[in-house]
Amino acid sequence: MMRSFLLSLITVSLFATTTQATTYPITVQSCGQPVTITHRPEHAVIHDINMADMAFALHLQPYISGFSGLSGWNKLTPAFKKQQENIPEIAPRYPTMEQLLAAKTDLFFAGWNYGMHPGGDVTPETLAAQGIPTLVLSESCFRNGQKPAPATLDLLYQDELRLGQVFDRETEAQALITGWKKRVAAVQHRLKNTTPLRVFLYDSGLSTPFTAGGYALASTLISMGGGENIFKDLPASWGNASWEAAALQDPEAILIIDYGQNRQNIFNFLQHHNLMSETQAIKNRKILFVRYDEMTPSPYNIDAIEKIASFLHPDVKL
Repeated sequence: MMRSFLLSLITVSLFATTTQATTYPITVQSCGQPVTITHRPEHAVIHDINMADMAFALHLQPYISGFSGLSGWNKLTPAFKKQQENIPEIAPRYPTMEQLLAAKTDLFFAGWNYGMHPGGDVTPETLAAQGIPTLVLSESCFRNGQKPAPATLDLLYQDELRLGQVFDRETEAQALITGWKKRVAAVQHRLKNTTPLRVFLYDSGLSTPFTAGGYALASTLISMGGGENIFKDLPASWGNASWEAAALQDPEAILIIDYGQNRQNIFNFLQHHNLMSETQAIKNRKILFVRYDEMTPSPYNIDAIEKIASFLHPDVKL
């Protein structure tokens, strides 16, 4: 009994030395600007399903009073709804200042074009005037004047760690990131002798395709999955391209963002498109549907890399 008791004391002591609680106030960086958090948020509002996924990964539901931007664009999966629990959606698309104040928001986690518009009514500056700190999704920072740079998984890692710091979950965040890095490294090792395939990512649009450009994390995910985004040189995160440019690149594979719409209708549209119908991807039916939160910054980016790698290079065992 005494030996068991001593071992328990040692275990508790070791855990105490490796797990440090957050001491408030804490200052973190958000788009290069310092943001001070005076206490662990108790009424956070999270925008969009990808940022909700980041919060769910750290089991932050007890500290969230509302979501925004969920049902306005996406069909929520049963798995997501289960994690959402009874937390309400205060706005199906972009929230207003009045809605955020009514939710007693003490932290807003969103991004530029992910819940906020430069010069809009809801920005870090207008929220700060109401005493509400804002964490801005790192991938979106360049949309508000920050020097553009290709998005990498480091942005996801930084955002997850920052959430961990703000909510006193830093140890859990570090463990998640370590696991993600191991999975990504395993995929990169298996793909090292493969040749990247040309990939077109189709989000939406009939007259012009809405797609991921060079500053979207999706472009990096495609690369890490053994492909090459045909619009990697598009100087945008997400934006409009042209069907002529897409067809000229003759993509060997197409990824389609799945918003819960009829998949067959989308394939029929591409199959009968006067330009896209002649591409290798359509002729060979090399098409993969991916979720929105797999291709925007979220924990599901790691799943997306594995999924894309298996799709583009089925002969490589992952």
